[in-house]
Amino acid sequence: MGRSRYLRAVHPGPVGGLDPEAPEALLECLTGVSERIGRPAVLIAMDDLSAIAVSRVAPMLRERFRIPHQPDNLPARVADKAELSRLCARWDVPHPETVIPASGAEAAEAAWRLGLPVVAKWSRPWLLPAGADGLRSTMLVHTTAEARRLYERSAEAGSRLLLQRFLPAGPDTDWFFHGAFAHGGRPLLAGSGRKELSWPVRTGLTAVGRWLPDPAVEEAGLRLAERLGYQGILDLDFRRDERGCFRLVDFNPRPGAQFRLFADAAGLDVVQAMYLDLTGQQVPRPSGGPGRVFVAENYALLAAVRGGSLPRRPAAGPADPAGTPAASRSAVPTSSRAPGAGRAAERGRVETAWFAADDLLPFLAMLGALLGRGAGKGVRALRGVPEQGRRTARAVVRTPRQRGRNPSSTGSAGSASRPLPPEASAEPDELVTR
Repeated sequence: MGRSRYLRAVHPGPVGGLDPEAPEALLECLTGVSERIGRPAVLIAMDDLSAIAVSRVAPMLRERFRIPHQPDNLPARVADKAELSRLCARWDVPHPETVIPASGAEAAEAAWRLGLPVVAKWSRPWLLPAGADGLRSTMLVHTTAEARRLYERSAEAGSRLLLQRFLPAGPDTDWFFHGAFAHGGRPLLAGSGRKELSWPVRTGLTAVGRWLPDPAVEEAGLRLAERLGYQGILDLDFRRDERGCFRLVDFNPRPGAQFRLFADAAGLDVVQAMYLDLTGQQVPRPSGGPGRVFVAENYALLAAVRGGSLPRRPAAGPADPAGTPAASRSAVPTSSRAPGAGRAAERGRVETAWFAADDLLPFLAMLGALLGRGAGKGVRALRGVPEQGRRTARAVVRTPRQRGRNPSSTGSAGSASRPLPPEASAEPDELVTR
């Protein structure tokens, strides 16, 4: 961050780190930052801990910072997995079947009833002690005895244990929704996208994501924001079950790691939209954007090497009778486009980023995977055994005819009824180093 050309100054955080349960140190730190700046500044939390802590000291900072209004300790409520489960049930937002056991025996019985394996989560993961052996915010439980033992560590974890029905991952199951909202849950900029590669594989952060409008995902995100009266930036994670239902699995009250995916043709993203709104400026209507691709270069390569494959360029989706591509119809003002817009505005773009430049573990893991695969090929060659499961890569060349393809053309008769995403270019648009 300190090397970014967009950064003017860096202010050190609270001495001893950030504790959302005791935010007095953060209040003192931000008061000092405000005095050094000398005028009100926009304050946007970039992780869950910061969002929770900032919301608790926001009433004392109203004269010093422009902060999204989050009443009733809202960031902590939505980040709390148990509270989120109750909110989803109250407002009919699909959510994985969840049990909050009251004893070890109940945890074992719930794991058996939900169907092993089950997903285990701690209600307030920010309270987990650092370095605790076997305690992670989310894990997969394979036996009833394991569920019982995990419940018995609730006091050590600092919050309640939740058990959820496991939803298997697949090539079209992981989706997300990002949005910036003004007072009362009014959307400034929002969009849905699909996670096409993740690290760790099938369970982790987005390594490759694509902006794809989906009415079900967008409607769920907009409904939650409106009913909460949410003001600020949010990042929601969904998983599509075997029946095609999108179920909300996580609510992050801050920008997601891939928030730059949702940048329109003019570069407007959720953080910039929030800044304009908090400073009393007009937020322009978004233009273009769907089809855009986000690539975390180090994690994307590692995920591809360890069992994934780089996503293929999608075909054009089906059109409605009015001639509008089905993938572009949305209640969110993200996919609107002026009639007769040029081909350059219709093409998707690629946003690349390199995460955790100061962390060598992803690089070493990637290097080990590459060396391991190369060693395996060498051994098979020496033994004269053909490689099994060989993956082949094929370059796709975009011709002028392909670039000018009619967006209202339909797919093959055997394709699924779900709308396919708009076309996306493989040409990099900009490089952002984080």
